[in-house]
Amino acid sequence: MTITAPEPSINDRPRDFAEWAAEIGRKIQPFSSIHDREGTFVAEAYEVFSSTGYLALAVPQELGGHGASIREVANAQRTLAHYCGSAALASVMHQHVVLFTAWRYRREMAGAEKTLRRVADEGIVLVSTGGADTTRPRGTARKVEGGYRVSGRKIFCSQAPVGTVMSTMFPFEDPEDGQIVLNMAVPLGAEGVSIQNNWDAMGMRGTGSHDIELDEVFVPDAAVLARRPYGVVDPPLQVIFSIAFPAIAAVYLGIAEAARDHAVAALRSTGKANDALVQRQIGLMDTRLRAASWALDGALAVVGDDPAPSMDTVVAVMAAKREIAQAAVEVCDIAMEVTGGQSYYRGPIEQAYRDVRAVKFHPFTPEETLQHAGKVALGLKADER
Repeated sequence: MTITAPEPSINDRPRDFAEWAAEIGRKIQPFSSIHDREGTFVAEAYEVFSSTGYLALAVPQELGGHGASIREVANAQRTLAHYCGSAALASVMHQHVVLFTAWRYRREMAGAEKTLRRVADEGIVLVSTGGADTTRPRGTARKVEGGYRVSGRKIFCSQAPVGTVMSTMFPFEDPEDGQIVLNMAVPLGAEGVSIQNNWDAMGMRGTGSHDIELDEVFVPDAAVLARRPYGVVDPPLQVIFSIAFPAIAAVYLGIAEAARDHAVAALRSTGKANDALVQRQIGLMDTRLRAASWALDGALAVVGDDPAPSMDTVVAVMAAKREIAQAAVEVCDIAMEVTGGQSYYRGPIEQAYRDVRAVKFHPFTPEETLQHAGKVALGLKADER
C-alpha cells in the first residue's frame, strides 16, 4: 500500500520566501508570454498562489500565515518578477494591503484580524485602488441609514478578475468637518459593483487591472475603516506609502534584473562578447542595478518591520523608488540595444521593455518625488497633495 504524505501546512513551509517565490515563478513562467500577447489575466499564477498559500505570505503566523516582513515580501516579489512581471505586480497589490492590515492588527484596530484570517483560511484576494486615488479619490459618498452609498469608477484595479474585497476610498462632504476621505472595504460581489473588463495596455498586460464601476453601492458603517483629511498625506497614508512602495518598486527591479540576465545569456559565447562597447553596456547595466538594489535595501532599512508615521520615511522610500524607476527603465533600454535587432521581436526582453514602463505611473512620479523631497528639506508644508 502506498501512503501519500499530506500537503505541508502553511506554517511548515521553509522561511526562504525568495526561493519559494522562484519555485512558484518557474511554474508560472510558461504562461507569461501567452497572457502578454493576448492581454488576458494571469489566471494560472493565481491558481498556484491559491494552492500554495502564497497570498498569505504576510499574514502573521498566529493567524495562519507565514509572518513575512516588509523586507521579505519585497524580496519575494522581486524574485517572482524575474519570471512574470504581471503576476508579480498584480499580487504585490494584494501583498501590500495584507502588510498594512497586519500593521493594523498589531495595533488591535477593528476588522484587521478578521480580514487576515480570511486571507489565510479562505484565500481571499484584496484589491487596492490607492494607486490612482491616494489623497483625492474619485467618486462620491453620501450618508444613509446604517452606512453610505458610494458611486464612481476606480481605475488600475489589478487582480480585478479574482478579487474578493476592494480596499478603496471615497470623498465625503461631512456636515461638520467638510470634505474628508473615507477608507472602506467593499466586496466585489456587492450589488452595484461591476468589473469593466477594459484593461488593454502597452505593458503589464496580464495584471487584469480593469476599471471597477460602483453604482449606489451600500457600505455599512462597520466597513468604513478610517476617516482621513482630503488632499493630505496624513500619518496613516504615510505608513501605507512606507509599506507599499518598497515592495512595488522591488517588482520593477526584478523585471530589469531579468532583462539584464536575458541579454547577457544571449551575448555570452558570441563574437559580440569581445566588443568593448558591448562590455561597457553590460557593465553599465550591472552598475545601475547594483545601485538600485542598494537604494531598495536602504529604504527597507529605514522602514523597518513596523514603521511609524513619518514624512522623512516617505521621502526615503520615494527616493529609492525613483532611483529604481530610472535604473530599471535604463537597463531595459540597454538590454534591447545591446542584443540588437533580435530583441525587437516578441520575447522576454521586449516584454520587460514594455512592462517596466509602468513604474513611472505609481505615485509619486519621479519629478514629484524631487519636488516633495525639496519641500521637506526646506521645511515647507509637504503633506498636501
